Amino acid sequence: MYNFAYQRPQSLADAAKAIAGKEEAKLVAGGMTLIPTLKQRLAKPSDLVDLGRIAELKGIKRDGNAVVIGAMSRHVEVATSDVVRGAIPGLAYLAEHIGDPQVRNRGTIGGSIANNDPAADYPAAVLALNATVITNKRRIAADDFFKGMFETALAAEEIITAISFPVPEKAAYVKFPNPASRYAIVGVMVARTGGGVRVAVAGAGPVVFRQKEMEAALGKSWSADAVASIKQSAAGLNSDIHASAEYRAHLVTVMAKRAVAAAG
Repeated sequence: MYNFAYQRPQSLADAAKAIAGKEEAKLVAGGMTLIPTLKQRLAKPSDLVDLGRIAELKGIKRDGNAVVIGAMSRHVEVATSDVVRGAIPGLAYLAEHIGDPQVRNRGTIGGSIANNDPAADYPAAVLALNATVITNKRRIAADDFFKGMFETALAAEEIITAISFPVPEKAAYVKFPNPASRYAIVGVMVARTGGGVRVAVAGAGPVVFRQKEMEAALGKSWSADAVASIKQSAAGLNSDIHASAEYRAHLVTVMAKRAVAAAG
């Protein structure tokens, strides 16, 4: 690692002050990506601001027709929350299948979303459930948040405080995981709400995306058969040692069918 100034603020206001005017400052939540990056000397922050002791960034609650999850809530807390299990069981299932126990006990929902790894699971939930990302400065709609590989709409000095998930009528997430990392080679979340159907795909491309053709088909008929004949284009999809773009395109349809069946 390179040298950096380590700070551990006790409040959101103190965290905001700690990064104010410091272009090379980094926030650390669970540290699942940042710490290995620092160890490999692939990042050189001037300041490392640890959010772990900020109580106002934690907690899970039901707020009307939404479940609000604090940014520093760990994956295991989302997976085992009675609030999440009762309102959005598909989201609890997703959290329960992130990485391994060590990752689930250290990684946070806010850190995952802010990092926006193409193969991460939470971005699919945010997009499919039409969630709102809440920061210390504003509220960002799901469709406006994910911009590109490891790129989001977050501005400098902006900190995610919570994510608000509308409660759907039905929702489920299914992924084809890398057997070593458990990252999604392809993951699909489907959700049906009073406002319509949304289908979000993670792992397949450089950024999570909505499958609009499947959304239209499921809006007419909520069944696995409705998406069975829909072919995802391989153009622009990821291709690596784990799976070709063509194989990922095929998996999008397979995972979508399974997700609809799992949602019921």
